[in-house]
Amino acid sequence: MSSLRGFGNIARRWRELNGANYWKGLLDPLDIDLRKNIINYGELSQAAYTGLNRERRSRYAGSCLFRRKDFLSRVDVSNPNLYEITKFIYAMCTVSLPDDFMIKPLSKAAWSKQSNWMGFVAVATDEGKEVLGRRDVVVAWRGTIRVLEWMDDLDISLVPASEIVRPGSANDPRVHGGWLSVYTSTDPGSRYNKQSARYQVLDEVERLQDLYKQEETSITITGHSLGAALATISATDIVSNGYNKTCPVSAFVFGSPRVGNSDFQKAFDSAEDLRLLRVRNSPDVVPNWPKLGYSDAGTELMIDTGESPYIKSPGNPLTWHDMECYMHGVAGTQGSNGGFELEVDRDIALVNKHEDALKEEYSIPPSWWVVQNKGMVKGKDGRWHLADHEDDDD
Repeated sequence: MSSLRGFGNIARRWRELNGANYWKGLLDPLDIDLRKNIINYGELSQAAYTGLNRERRSRYAGSCLFRRKDFLSRVDVSNPNLYEITKFIYAMCTVSLPDDFMIKPLSKAAWSKQSNWMGFVAVATDEGKEVLGRRDVVVAWRGTIRVLEWMDDLDISLVPASEIVRPGSANDPRVHGGWLSVYTSTDPGSRYNKQSARYQVLDEVERLQDLYKQEETSITITGHSLGAALATISATDIVSNGYNKTCPVSAFVFGSPRVGNSDFQKAFDSAEDLRLLRVRNSPDVVPNWPKLGYSDAGTELMIDTGESPYIKSPGNPLTWHDMECYMHGVAGTQGSNGGFELEVDRDIALVNKHEDALKEEYSIPPSWWVVQNKGMVKGKDGRWHLADHEDDDD
């Protein structure tokens, strides 16, 4: 019997919970198994943020702090044995983007001048398959660092999305040029991006689909903020170009900016075997952006962390957009009935993992998750040096 706990009836209901019926009857009030399902993918999205080396003084800034083998346990997801990470994703961008999108090391000996670690592909372990009900392939995309610092400065031009959208599904589908550039950019001279993030993901999804072709499989894409936009593009691409073969593809995204125009929305919503649940926190400003020329795809789940008795009121734009606050909201939302009650046993201390959102009475310090000594290690010679990178197996 599996040692994994807290998954309720997900194994039996996974198709319904991943949107086979577009989540009809499950959102208000929010179904208990769906809460757990959303939080499972939310934790993988959060992991892609927690695992990022954000210290620009490090020569490894913009890379992953940990190796694949024990990454999920190092970033402290609730059930690290549920999935095995099979590939890290690296991305670059050939258009001008604010610094918070792609972290650039200050060091002249930087691990990479252009690429950033952008997430991972994972597959359910045998133990995970038992509690999830199928062999689930997950793509988790990393989000941005300080989202509100770039919203006023970013070019919102739409560009053709013909590569990632099924031909004939809409007249002129277009997506945000910056999002698409992160997804598709390459550099023949780059160690990490000779191949685009797009094809890193597509090739790995194809490999895993072939490896487990005798089993029941699903593909689930997740991300927060910029990662949510990339997840939407990635899910569309996988289905439009047949990489899912016959298995369903679902995206669970959090705090997502808008991705494309009305024709992109039309193409997305008309695709078979493609579902998207957009989790949106009522006070969060990011899902309202960009406005002109953009439309929302998929199904929306509205939460309101302002209803939580644990979180400071009124909060601020950073806490409204924070991924841990989003999961707290999913755990406790009561929908149109109003109010808040934690239906899922989720530690409230996590609300302060990367922000200062929890009320002072709970005595939890803000932004408490840091690598021990910020990666500084004392050598045998008694001197301290920065050791904030682990070589990966590949």
